[in-house]
Amino acid sequence: MTENIQACCSASRNQVLGKEPIDGCRKTKSIQGLTWEKDVSGMILIPGGTFLMGTDDKEGFPSDGEGPVRNVSVSAFLMDTTAVTNEQFAAFIEATNYVTDAERFGWSYVFHSFVSEETGKKVTQVPSQTPWWWMVEGADWRHPEGPDSHVDERLDHPVIHMSWHDADAYCRWAGKRLPTEAEWEYAARGGLIQKRYPWGDELKLGGEHQCNIWQGKFPVKDHASDGYAGTAPVKSYLPNGYGLYNMSGNVWEWCQDWFTPSYHLSAESIDPRGPSNGMARSMRGGSYLCHKSYCNRYRVAARSKNTPDSSSGNIGVRCAADIVL
Repeated sequence: MTENIQACCSASRNQVLGKEPIDGCRKTKSIQGLTWEKDVSGMILIPGGTFLMGTDDKEGFPSDGEGPVRNVSVSAFLMDTTAVTNEQFAAFIEATNYVTDAERFGWSYVFHSFVSEETGKKVTQVPSQTPWWWMVEGADWRHPEGPDSHVDERLDHPVIHMSWHDADAYCRWAGKRLPTEAEWEYAARGGLIQKRYPWGDELKLGGEHQCNIWQGKFPVKDHASDGYAGTAPVKSYLPNGYGLYNMSGNVWEWCQDWFTPSYHLSAESIDPRGPSNGMARSMRGGSYLCHKSYCNRYRVAARSKNTPDSSSGNIGVRCAADIVL
């Protein structure tokens, strides 16, 4: 049996299924043969450069491979200004009839407090390591909290219940790709040097919230003093120095890289792309469930992971693209 790969503030599908995760190269026949002209209207040019990646901050998690701080260079690339929205993902589904992993499995993880009383009666399994995640049948990108919910009123919110497969499929359909971890962190920093967050070192600026994370006692009560319980619209709060919105909190964003805590110790320092294989894919940015008492991985240097077939109500996607001259 594969070792259970626990992701911070999310749960892995194999914690319930107790089997090998589906390979990260799952074929997506529904999008093969389709062509799509890349639309860069919602993208920002991220200039190439060298930056200090990672952190040695005492608030970091050395076991995640956040440190040591090292010089990394990335080439210029394009990045979506926001996470992919429900409206954008719906266009992808309409064009391709793609079936997400959550739909194929018939269930996904939903945070317990968002599940209706009626749907909650049907929940029979929860992962022991993260019991706040409930295995909800019928939960998917269209039905974020289960079959009695819908995204109709949340079209400008980030699409959720995205597995790595789903994220990769959407990006390829859109003529784009997933960002590498190095690209993601470089972009998230917005030109700032070794700051804790995309806007600086303080969580609030002038007493104002800058991101959508948990306030209160996790996982019992979220006071939502930042204005949101659950996801927020993708253009909430001010953008960072590169014009990118919500690079901290809201939803986790998948990266290209397979996850290891030690690859970077001997990796190339120019456009690193992670190890050639692995059991889990990297995620960045934290989510609306992150809280300092449990998971302060809404810092720009923070990392997390999950198996490529896993999905939950706080995992989304943001695309990158190469510059074609």
